[in-house]
Amino acid sequence: MPEIKKIKLVLEDGTVFEGKSFGYHQSVAGEVVFNTAMTGYPESLTDPSYEGQILVSTYPLIGNYGVPKSDVENGIPKFHESDRIHISGLVISDYSFEYSHWNAENSLREWLIQNKVPGIFDIDTRALTMILREKGAMLGKIEVEGDEIDFVDPNKENLVAKVSVKEKKVYGNGKHKVVLVDTGAKNNILRSLLKRDTTVIRVPWDYDFTQEDYDGIMLSNGPGDPQMCEITIKHIQKAMEIGKPIFGICLGNQLLGIASGASTYKLKYGHRAHNHPVIRVGTDTCYITSQNHGFAIDNDTLTDEWEPFFVNINDKTNEGVIHKTKPFFSTQFHPEASSGPTDTEFLFDVLIKKIEESKL
Repeated sequence: MPEIKKIKLVLEDGTVFEGKSFGYHQSVAGEVVFNTAMTGYPESLTDPSYEGQILVSTYPLIGNYGVPKSDVENGIPKFHESDRIHISGLVISDYSFEYSHWNAENSLREWLIQNKVPGIFDIDTRALTMILREKGAMLGKIEVEGDEIDFVDPNKENLVAKVSVKEKKVYGNGKHKVVLVDTGAKNNILRSLLKRDTTVIRVPWDYDFTQEDYDGIMLSNGPGDPQMCEITIKHIQKAMEIGKPIFGICLGNQLLGIASGASTYKLKYGHRAHNHPVIRVGTDTCYITSQNHGFAIDNDTLTDEWEPFFVNINDKTNEGVIHKTKPFFSTQFHPEASSGPTDTEFLFDVLIKKIEESKL
């Protein structure tokens, strides 16, 4: 077992948690949020939506199955949601220094060190989560001895610009051409599209994709405040005038909502889990969904042409919007999962069906 160094988590309200270091030993600052998922830490850590955040895992034992291999398929990592870790730091209760899994390439500790991301364990994550549930997501910093730093609010930065691709990339050679507007896209969105006979044209967040030859648009997930993506919103509005099918996920839901005239707001502590129940509006059908977001659409600000598509059963917040007559829809949850339940993956088939109908 390696030498264990002391490290601490400091919250903006002055609360201090003393812990032990198991990742890259340095000080970092960010927004402290919690995730209640029981599995899937490799997918969560590589999800670009976590850019700038210090992630607290409420599940007590982390690291026991290591980190999957770095295999590449169709030009993208096969087992990771991006090409690097996006969290600023990881906070857990108990770290497993021994790991075992058929697909493990190395340990979580080694992976964090390679990516220069600090990790802190032996923290009472139940007490920490109680604070975050009461006071909401708050700024925090992981500090090593002798390296004190200031708090940093990542939501004041354009996080999307940091995680989006820098130039257009094309994947696959299917019959349906889908523009993927990358505001921090998870790789499983790409995989979900490619297995449905598509050619995916992945473009940067500020790229004018309306000039492309396409059959449909996929608005991806991503980090931070959707209001930072003013250029993207203008391009979405142009695309809505063109009228071809549009499907948004997570941040893509918020951007589509803003483009339609609605407004967004910051949730108290966000939705980050694999077990959020949502109901399709106008039905009794409930789905269990994977979620990771801190902002939401205000349903009361939707214009007459739009309506809520899904609603969160726990807190009644918006989980998607749909146009009443045109082929535009979105979800706040992640139908591509990875990790999490795949109950709503059929929504990718809905997009393909709308594309096929628009070609008639």
